[in-house]
Amino acid sequence: MLDNMNFYKFLHKQILILIILDLTTGPGYIYIGLIHGTILLEMLWFITMFIVSLWGYKLYRNYADKNLNLNEKEQWLQRVKIFLYISFSLWTVIFLIYTSRSEVELHYIAIATQIGGSVVAATILASQKKLAIITIISMMTPLIIYFIVIDEFFTYLLSFFAVVLSLVLLHASRNTYENLVKSQYQAYHDYLTSLGNRRFFIELLEDTLKHEKHFTYLLIIDLDHFKTINDTLGHDVGDALLREVASRMIKVSNEYNNKVSRLGGDEFSILSNSYDTKEKCIEDGIHFAKTILELIKKRYLIDKHDLYMSASIGVSIINNKDISATQFIKEADIAMYEVKSSGRDGIVLFNEELSNRVKEKLEIERLLYFSLEHNEISLKFQPQIHHKTDTVSCEVLARWENKNLGPISPELFIPIAEQTGFIIELGYFILENALLTLKSWNEKGIELDQMSINISMRQMFHDSFIEDVEELLHRYLNDKLRSKIVFEITETSAAEDIQKLIKVMNILKEFGIRFSMDDFGTGYSSLSYLSQIPVSELKIDKSFISELSVTDGTIVRTILDVARNMNIKTVAEGVEKIAEKEFLIKNNCDTLQGYYYSKPLDKSDFEEYVLNSSYKV
Repeated sequence: MLDNMNFYKFLHKQILILIILDLTTGPGYIYIGLIHGTILLEMLWFITMFIVSLWGYKLYRNYADKNLNLNEKEQWLQRVKIFLYISFSLWTVIFLIYTSRSEVELHYIAIATQIGGSVVAATILASQKKLAIITIISMMTPLIIYFIVIDEFFTYLLSFFAVVLSLVLLHASRNTYENLVKSQYQAYHDYLTSLGNRRFFIELLEDTLKHEKHFTYLLIIDLDHFKTINDTLGHDVGDALLREVASRMIKVSNEYNNKVSRLGGDEFSILSNSYDTKEKCIEDGIHFAKTILELIKKRYLIDKHDLYMSASIGVSIINNKDISATQFIKEADIAMYEVKSSGRDGIVLFNEELSNRVKEKLEIERLLYFSLEHNEISLKFQPQIHHKTDTVSCEVLARWENKNLGPISPELFIPIAEQTGFIIELGYFILENALLTLKSWNEKGIELDQMSINISMRQMFHDSFIEDVEELLHRYLNDKLRSKIVFEITETSAAEDIQKLIKVMNILKEFGIRFSMDDFGTGYSSLSYLSQIPVSELKIDKSFISELSVTDGTIVRTILDVARNMNIKTVAEGVEKIAEKEFLIKNNCDTLQGYYYSKPLDKSDFEEYVLNSSYKV
């Protein structure tokens, strides 16, 4: 049935074409009957043709008006084939009637219409190979026999020409069929894995939605860290890996009679058969998802490379025919991205709780877009204490308070800003206001050792970032103040495109800007690229500081030793207890930051904090 997905619409159009041809040329025979006094026979033939055409039009309307599923379309197709064969056969009937009469001119008419009908059949029936062959042969054979029966030399020659024409029509029909099949395959299949593509899957899903009172599960599968394989081993290895993953999915899906598609890139989808109960559908869906996940995680040997993969799988239960196919894909996508945000390598079932979280996120995303326009974004400044030099610095932190939602955590709105691209506009606002604040403090005689500003990779890699930074520095800061600016980048994001990152950092260093690596120790390859990136500071993640009370501090000491050996300064964030402070000072951490000293302060409170010298260690 799936092979016919592109042919249903094709044949649907052909029905109307054939009806128009039949009903516009058929009356010509009634006229001929009037001339030759045989109107009754021609009328009977045309009435039959008219009745068959009415049946054909009903089939045409059934497809257009009714939202047929695949099974219903297949049944419709079988009826259409019968209609088409009967319609063309009626022309053979009138051919036999007219060639049996003595009037020669009727023979000419019959021959012309029979040849014309055969050409039309070769064109209209191109998508149905067997039917086209049967129809062309059944229409041309009487013509060939007719010429032979006349028993003249020229008629034998005409019979031969008729055979040649039959072969030409069959050949043309076959070529058209092959081109249609090729076109259909390209339209509905993925070239790399030979699986159905996104278009195929959506049509299949739309068909599934037409089954009322049934439940179906949908899996959206995204391979974890696939880009890393493409980047490190090349696209040939990546393509071979995708083919192997597809092969494994097909094998296990065939056992369950499920249908696999590749939506694009390293994203796949699997659609199940229908279930009578939602509970059974969920149970089998989760079980099947676990089976797929374990299969994907098995070892791959590709081009002498031992590879291991995991996947993030979102599961959605389909039971509402009023929701569109793209909506269900979106639900499964949401569940899949929930897995990714939770650390990948897992399965999440889409539910109302998750839906509400997504709605909340979308609302935050919508309101965030207007946050700058409504003056809802403010800056806070958290002191950083340099205990060796008895000086103070600060980290600039963005805060958002919406009149409807109230205060919104930066842990929530900053990732949304990065995902949507709003971080470019937001980041520019933060940077400009931070520089303006530093300038005003300097004019008031408030001396800071440095000001740290968080910069996302999306900002760093934006086309206008370097130009924007240069322009803002020139506008607000002199050379001395520029040397106080530190851009904080996170360790995990720094691994995205290290070569491009280094290039941008080196250009910014020429402006006097220094760099700090934030959340150090939480990434996957810290030491492998730390020596390549021109950072002057490491910021120890607060998760390691909070564990000092239950551990011996080996990890923190190791980070401090690494930084000292590389001549890099260190900052410990999240310092809240005196024992943590004492441990860090004892192990020569340069700078301390946390609630032990101060929470993030607004501009005026930070000024008072510094001027009152309340930051002393």
